[in-house]
Amino acid sequence: MEDLEFAQKCAKGDNNSWDEFLKKYSRLIYNYIYQVLNNKGYNSNLYLHDVFQDFFYFLIKDDYKKIKSFKAKNGCSLASWLRQVAINFTLNYIRRIKPEVSLDEQRDDELSLKEIIADENASSDDYLAQEEKLDDLKDCIRALNNDEKMFIDLNIFRGIPMENMKDYFQVGRSALDMRKSRIIEKLRDCFKSKGFMLDF
Repeated sequence: MEDLEFAQKCAKGDNNSWDEFLKKYSRLIYNYIYQVLNNKGYNSNLYLHDVFQDFFYFLIKDDYKKIKSFKAKNGCSLASWLRQVAINFTLNYIRRIKPEVSLDEQRDDELSLKEIIADENASSDDYLAQEEKLDDLKDCIRALNNDEKMFIDLNIFRGIPMENMKDYFQVGRSALDMRKSRIIEKLRDCFKSKGFMLDF
């Protein structure tokens, strides 16, 4: 099957074609993103997973708009096209990255880091205890499998609506709802085992 025909089948939501696309191109895309991040001096451990996930959402959002833009002009292969798109996407992502910690950024307690540092009453022990609790919660998320982490990242952290996620996961809405319930239950149990009672 020619690349253009294959890309068109993917863009029409053909499950078999999309599975083949993921098997064939995921590793290539991953490597392109990794190379750009490293070449630009960014820690790939911090950003690679996020850029990789965002890139796949970018390909399928708005009814596979980006994949539909592939026209195989001048004999350009799908792999070559994806390479260029992934590089451009990663460069744009890097431009959007904010500094990791801003002294003026407000935390949950409505104090900026600058205000916390200036607070003579602030106890370093209190902050260490909060960091330890945060690490416990992160452990629960790390224990999820890759699909579950991706689901949480897209739906909870990035706020992508469930309707839009149907295309990404190639399942119906009811199956997505069930998956979300299972993930939330798993996280709730893990949080509870670490002494937290969270409502979500």
